[in-house]
Amino acid sequence: MSKLALLTVFLLLSAGAANAAEAVKHYSGLAMHGQPKYADDAAHVDYVNPDAPKGGTLRMAETGTFDTLNPYGIKGAAAAGLNLVYDRLMARVWDEPFTLYPLIAKKAIVPKDRSSITFELDPRARFHDGSPITADDVIFSFETLRDHGRPNMRQTYRLVESAEKRGENTVHFSFKKGHDRETAMIVAMMPVLSKKYWSSRIASGKSFDSTTLEMPLLNGPYRITEFEPGRKIVYERVPDYWAADLLPNAGHYNFDKVIYEYYRDDSVAFEGFKSGNTDLRREWDAGKWAGAYDFPAVTSKKVALDSLPHGRPERVRAFIFNTRRAPFDDIRVRKAFDLLLDFEWANANLFHGQYKRIESYFPNAELAATGTPDALQLGILEPWKDKLPPEVFGPAYKAPVSGSPEKIRANMRAADALLKEAGWGVENGKRVKNGKPLQFEILLGTPGDEKLTLHFRRALEKMGIFPTIRVLDQAAYRGRLNEYDFDMTLYFWLSSLSPGTEQPLYWGCKAAKEPGRWNYAGICNQAIDSIAGSIAASTSREDLVARVRTLDRILMHGHYMIPLYYVGTDYVAYWKPLRHPEKTPLYGTVLETWWMDTPPATNGH
Repeated sequence: MSKLALLTVFLLLSAGAANAAEAVKHYSGLAMHGQPKYADDAAHVDYVNPDAPKGGTLRMAETGTFDTLNPYGIKGAAAAGLNLVYDRLMARVWDEPFTLYPLIAKKAIVPKDRSSITFELDPRARFHDGSPITADDVIFSFETLRDHGRPNMRQTYRLVESAEKRGENTVHFSFKKGHDRETAMIVAMMPVLSKKYWSSRIASGKSFDSTTLEMPLLNGPYRITEFEPGRKIVYERVPDYWAADLLPNAGHYNFDKVIYEYYRDDSVAFEGFKSGNTDLRREWDAGKWAGAYDFPAVTSKKVALDSLPHGRPERVRAFIFNTRRAPFDDIRVRKAFDLLLDFEWANANLFHGQYKRIESYFPNAELAATGTPDALQLGILEPWKDKLPPEVFGPAYKAPVSGSPEKIRANMRAADALLKEAGWGVENGKRVKNGKPLQFEILLGTPGDEKLTLHFRRALEKMGIFPTIRVLDQAAYRGRLNEYDFDMTLYFWLSSLSPGTEQPLYWGCKAAKEPGRWNYAGICNQAIDSIAGSIAASTSREDLVARVRTLDRILMHGHYMIPLYYVGTDYVAYWKPLRHPEKTPLYGTVLETWWMDTPPATNGH
């Protein structure tokens, strides 16, 4: 063979070897199911601008007040934006349902059965005073949050059998019987606290879960530089933040300062935005988006209005029945009330026709039940076929349709029949049972919900039902909500694209009896308990989706709420020169990826 031929063969073999090497991808990420999207050599996630300039100040509005800088205790109202100053072992990204990537932990080792997780800490990881983040800090954080943290943390962390230090930068967690696939993920998202700082505070007689306005030793991309409770809190970017270029951080945290200004209520906050006192506003009210954003700064194009579609589950806003109390412990009454809300009129007249009707506890997502149960769902339902109403095995819930006099009258007739079947007849124009009128209170936490509630009350009055409406300030409302001290309320639930251990806290019998959980409706059903508790143990995405859809099907046919509306889009108004990346991830806009073109010395508009 000639030298030229040998050279050609060598080059071909070399090219093949190179291509084979390029085809091998290494992942340090940890996915709930399947393989992570990003390999180790990925420089940044797809939904950022890696060349975004640093600089400028972002000012945003919050309502209410705050009295603590510790977001992980159970007492007090934590300041907005504290996610900017507390780093976690691993960081979540927002274009995958549930995947974590290295942050304080540069590596996570998990066996196939997920019975443990071992973290190797990045030796570069630092607190803001320059001290290293060590295994001692991780174990201290775990033990403190397990014993004194928020209820959702305590529930998961108590599934840990042992936390073992294996050198200065390695920690091993073993899980107890009863753990599931999500346990490792939740532990990996644990925030890391400074043992030195918090131990000293606790030794001085101050409990971890007490409110504090003393600045802790922190470790995130920003530090707190100033705050006034009830007025504002100021964060300043850490210029030498050690993790700035890691995959989940690259292209993020571009503002030199982030300021949260506090306002009495949202109406005042909106006026503050219109006058240029804040730079960006997330609008949650589609009616206001359609009708209130025509002020001069918009027409002169100083303010931009962007509608950014997303694929995450939307908030499940609803009139929620407290089934712990009569008359809402009777499903016939709940079904009747569901028939009486004229959503079509409200959407057209209050919300400019912007909303879609909620028909699922996971609206806007692939997790919502549709049609009739498929084979997977029927298999999950099989053990409960004799204990569930037949509707669960048929078509998924569809909301009643009104919008015309004929449909409204038909709904009222059906509601009247249900109420009479439940013993609620009409005497002297009032709905009564055993001589007592059907009376209850609708509890609200914001004046903005009054218009819709008054519309609903007018429909009830036509049926001889005369509820009272009470609006409380946020602190009082939250207290009543936590104690389940209401008859009906307008509130919401929110789930992610990877529901898991929080689901029993939303719908489980145990949570229904424990104050401060999220089972506002008081749901207690064996099938719901079992299926909600099994979701986090799903071994594949397909299995998880089937379980969630099955749960959704049972919940919706239980009529624990009167579902309201969602939009499936993030509404964001902002003063220029603020900018955002072209691509919006699955979970919607990520404000940490925004930046300011040619940042001015001040943001005066």
